[in-house]
Amino acid sequence: MLKSKQYLSDIAEKCIATAKSLGATDIEISVSNTISDTINYRNKNKEQSDRSEILSLGLITYIGKKKSNVSTSNFDEKNLYNLIERSVKHTKVSPEDEFVGLPKKENLEKKPQNLELHDPKNLTHDFKEKFLADMEDEMFSNSKIKNSNGSSFTEVKSNFILANSLGFCEGYNASSYSVFCEALAEEKGEMERDYEFDVNRYSDKLNSPRNIGKRAAEKACQRLGARKINSGKIPIIFDKDIAKTILSLFSSAISGSAFARETTFLKNYLGKEIFSKEIDIIDDPLIKRGIGSQCFDSEGVKNIKLNLVKKGNLEELILDSYYSKILKMETNGRSGGTTNLYIENGKNDLKKIICDQKKAFFVKELMGRAGDITNGNYSVGASGIMIENGEFAYPVNEVTIAGNLLDMFKNILPLNDLQFKTSVNSPSLLVGSMTVAGK
Repeated sequence: MLKSKQYLSDIAEKCIATAKSLGATDIEISVSNTISDTINYRNKNKEQSDRSEILSLGLITYIGKKKSNVSTSNFDEKNLYNLIERSVKHTKVSPEDEFVGLPKKENLEKKPQNLELHDPKNLTHDFKEKFLADMEDEMFSNSKIKNSNGSSFTEVKSNFILANSLGFCEGYNASSYSVFCEALAEEKGEMERDYEFDVNRYSDKLNSPRNIGKRAAEKACQRLGARKINSGKIPIIFDKDIAKTILSLFSSAISGSAFARETTFLKNYLGKEIFSKEIDIIDDPLIKRGIGSQCFDSEGVKNIKLNLVKKGNLEELILDSYYSKILKMETNGRSGGTTNLYIENGKNDLKKIICDQKKAFFVKELMGRAGDITNGNYSVGASGIMIENGEFAYPVNEVTIAGNLLDMFKNILPLNDLQFKTSVNSPSLLVGSMTVAGK
């Protein structure tokens, strides 16, 4: 059973009081309890079952403009006192940094709203095993599926408290359920694999096990008979599950740290057009039951919805208190990064776009590190499906797609198949022209 909010709050407040008595001028502390339960299946048999419980405490102590961090999973009273004592001692000898410190008190969340992040249900092992069995049964109903590369069901329940010496002390319960299924397809001695997954805050909102198993099998079979293609420049369509990797690169490039250090190719583009006018990029922490939802960031700063990109223009950066001070800006509650980040749905239908392509490459998987945010260079291994005369023609593997991120951004057309599946989501994206290196 999870530790209560009161239990975690009491520990946090005692640690703050102890740190003050030992000479800390400001304190920030997080206390969390997480229980995780995972069942792994393979070829219709339970392979492994794991359950873990973690208690953790992270403490930051300040003395003026000096800062030190410590952490522990040992909640023994004597150990906590010794930990705090060491932290204060380390802080005293740390170098000064004019930008460190707690956020402004007026920026802290005062009345967190209920975002419905916790499912009170506790699933039985029997339920999870039946879910996995049904998922693999459906997967194996496809005659080309000869083996399973593993299936899993993970349930996570957590509770946490964030507190500081400004009087902030808030937290909430959260849950998540994730399922995964990977199929191995075989035909004429050739083998290919692919997977399907789903994640949700609430167990009854998960996709059905049979739909997941069916989709994993179909995706694996689509890879059979893959060919190599000639090098050249052609339109690229990034499948929605892959398109989000471009969004992740973008968010890294607009982080406060990247701008403060001038290590991003977008360092001179704040307030300027970097995408086509078709593109709006949102980071919304307040979506009810969202995977990345939160009322406040890891500093306790109130979260708000951000229009990072509006009609192609870069309007906001990802800022915490530290880097906002360096940049002489205000934090927007993004200590810890983005929340529910997504590209807004476009107006164009995926099927119609495919029909319009004389020749294009539909990317289903990327291999390796994709892009360099310092210079915007983009090059990555890929596999997918070749489109010819408006139809899926044949699978493709062992190619490299390359371009420049800024050029890609300006030529991205968002399609209309956005789904909220993880904390970073995107509709499928059409890029007008990229270099494909094949045979």
